[in-house]
Amino acid sequence: MLEWDLALWPMLSATDGFSAGKVEGDSPSSSPLPVEVPSGASISTLPAESEEGGGGTSFVAERSCIGIFVVVVGGNPTWLLPYLALVSQLPFGANNRLDNLLSMLLTVGSPTLAAYSLALTVLNGHWIAQRFSALSYNNVRSAVKILSGLQQSPLHVKADDPLLASLVVLHANDNYWETLEDLLNYVQTWSISAVASILWVVIAYIFTVVDSFTGVVTTSTLNSNGQAVGSILLWLLPIVVGWLQISPKCDHERVHQAMERANKIAYVASPSGEPRLASEVSAKRAIYLSKGTGDVHRDEHCSAPIYNYARFLPWTLAVESVYYAFREASERSQSYEPVDSGLEWQKWEKGDRNMRIHPRNRTGSLSQVSDYVKMKAIEFEMNPKPRSRWGPGVVSRFLLAALIALSLTWGTTGAAVVVAFFTPTKGIGCRSGSYLMYGVISTLVWMLLVASSLLAHYSTFTDSFKDRYMHTKATRLAAVISIILRRVGKVLSALNTVWIILACLFQFGSVFDRCWCNSSVFTWGKHAYNVIDVTTSDVEALNAPWIGGVALAGGCAILFMGFVNVLINPALPD
Repeated sequence: MLEWDLALWPMLSATDGFSAGKVEGDSPSSSPLPVEVPSGASISTLPAESEEGGGGTSFVAERSCIGIFVVVVGGNPTWLLPYLALVSQLPFGANNRLDNLLSMLLTVGSPTLAAYSLALTVLNGHWIAQRFSALSYNNVRSAVKILSGLQQSPLHVKADDPLLASLVVLHANDNYWETLEDLLNYVQTWSISAVASILWVVIAYIFTVVDSFTGVVTTSTLNSNGQAVGSILLWLLPIVVGWLQISPKCDHERVHQAMERANKIAYVASPSGEPRLASEVSAKRAIYLSKGTGDVHRDEHCSAPIYNYARFLPWTLAVESVYYAFREASERSQSYEPVDSGLEWQKWEKGDRNMRIHPRNRTGSLSQVSDYVKMKAIEFEMNPKPRSRWGPGVVSRFLLAALIALSLTWGTTGAAVVVAFFTPTKGIGCRSGSYLMYGVISTLVWMLLVASSLLAHYSTFTDSFKDRYMHTKATRLAAVISIILRRVGKVLSALNTVWIILACLFQFGSVFDRCWCNSSVFTWGKHAYNVIDVTTSDVEALNAPWIGGVALAGGCAILFMGFVNVLINPALPD
């Protein structure tokens, strides 16, 4: 390790066992040094002008650091490379490069948002499986798989249109559900590059931790090890592994083509009772992907999975519309009510039960099919409460996803802050302050974008004409604020991405290894001092916070992966 001091300063080594108290330095005024110094500490004194203009001696503080520069050749910036390489394994799939770049900046700039969107995706998949579990009707299983796979798409459902009733009820539409399920049944495999990147991060983190505890700790190497950097970026590992396990359907072109192909074979009931292709009747579809490009709902149309936060509420309402149609059809079929009320319920003959319900029970005219999935009049009178515009179970899923996301963010960020905070000189300095700022901005970005999505959804609480919203003053104001919050959040996320990369490079490049940063001025203020000689007791005192930091970061990452593995791939309805 090589050091250069650009000036020769009076130095006092306080390592001779004197008790804690004020230490006097060799100064013209012979004034005592204004700092409480613990026994056995090693400190340096630097000349600094007093506010009155006179000479004097004080411990290293902000004013005394002007003009001093220390160059330390140390640290290993290659430990940062595995994490940067792991970013390339994140799922993208947008239809243009700019959206892919923005999704990368959002992920790195706000791990809270990345973890929140992933947790929401897992919780939504589990919720929809539970929601449909009590239903017993043809194609329920396919509907669950399809709707769950469309979380990365701007899903819309025409709930009050006979198209949805026909899609659920008619036997002719069985091929629609089978085809769409098959087209969306693709996975992003665990490629060799993905596995190699994951292993590289794991090995790099292990080596970093081992090196921290087994290497020779000196003043020059104290702040240049990569344990804090490894901890603050460790959240990338469970995020990438989680998305690889989920295998989100985020290929924009492929998903849209699959939906278009399936809708070409969708049938709709006719007044005569003979089903017709929906494409021959109109251009409307029961289940479709919106292609709008409005500023308010822009993030909903970006297929990268990190934007699932923006699709959470509209996706829930779309699923709920399909659920109600299947629920009414399931209840009527269990009461042996055919679609055509003029016919008797057709039972299966022996050896003829290839499908749950006989096809004859699932045919009827346009009005009969529409009535089949509507709530009965007596049931509506008993429960006239309208359906929520926010969707069922959204609060519990939001709170749980937020808790999981914040735990991962502050588990890894907090570990880095702890490691840097307790490294002499203890306190908030350039390193710990940089990590703390990264975590705070990450959380702030998440709050801004989630609030933006709520306001964007609220802006739809109005009447529409020809698929266009007739905004009121309240909904128009909500839309404007939503756009502002979203743009501010994205700018902060981009800046936070640049900040954390620079902070890591500054640590490895010893930019932070100067008296102002090493003195933890943010904590000690004018009483700040700089440790220049690490004693054995100093090194021993580092074991507890360093071990705690590793346990905190690794434990939160493992718990997050455990959460994903517990809820992923839920049992589907029969």
